[in-house]
Amino acid sequence: MDHLDQLEAQSIYILREAYKKFGKLGMLWSIGKDSTVLLWLAKKAFFGHSPFPFIHVDTTHKIPEMIEYRDKIAKEFDLDLIVHINEEALKAGMGPHEGRLNCCKALKTDGLQQVVTKYEFEGLILGIRRDEEGSRSKERVFSERNKDSEWDYTNQPPELWDQFKTDFPKGNHIRVHPILHWNEIDIWAYIERENIPLVDLYFARDGKRYRSLGCAPCTGKIDSNAITIAEIIEELKHTTQSERAGRAQDQEDAYAMQKLRKDGYM
Repeated sequence: MDHLDQLEAQSIYILREAYKKFGKLGMLWSIGKDSTVLLWLAKKAFFGHSPFPFIHVDTTHKIPEMIEYRDKIAKEFDLDLIVHINEEALKAGMGPHEGRLNCCKALKTDGLQQVVTKYEFEGLILGIRRDEEGSRSKERVFSERNKDSEWDYTNQPPELWDQFKTDFPKGNHIRVHPILHWNEIDIWAYIERENIPLVDLYFARDGKRYRSLGCAPCTGKIDSNAITIAEIIEELKHTTQSERAGRAQDQEDAYAMQKLRKDGYM
């Protein structure tokens, strides 16, 4: 097997282990490149049909093209899609003007906790990678959250030689990270090989493109002329900027993501 085959096989193994070990599972789909690769892997792992629903926690602040893409792919792939909005927070006036960390917590973290509670999920599958951001490098493939979705990153079991702990206290829920071992170039190489459909915001227009996608008020573009996947990969080989350099919430606090993730952020 080549490098991408090995990555794919490991991810499919993790997905199948999660399905075997846990009860009710859901998969988060943020509409970005990583979670779309994860969607693709899930369909491969279960022979074309995912046995669990896909979840989009919608802040109502997404870039319009992302929502158009979400609805198009959900229909084409016949996805069991749960779209959840924290209506209470929005009615109370929550938005980026209240501080980006406050907004993320209310519309994403609290919204996700509402989904877990409402549907009684025992496990959530997420498309995060260790190389993307510092706090994610502390994650395990099978990562425990308590009943309030809080993460104790100081107390996690080792996962040596792919021996995963899957026995957790009842009432807690587990975050499963099947692509934790991939990197950004791996993602793009796999998208190219598999011809995975993506929202075209990742490709340059007028010398700018999105490298990471989030809410419109908090996501900036990078300078780029890359209009093909091959050009994106070549660009990434020489960049000195972090992947999330355009995400405003990361700039608001040096430990922003760790604080958000500790409280249950995706």
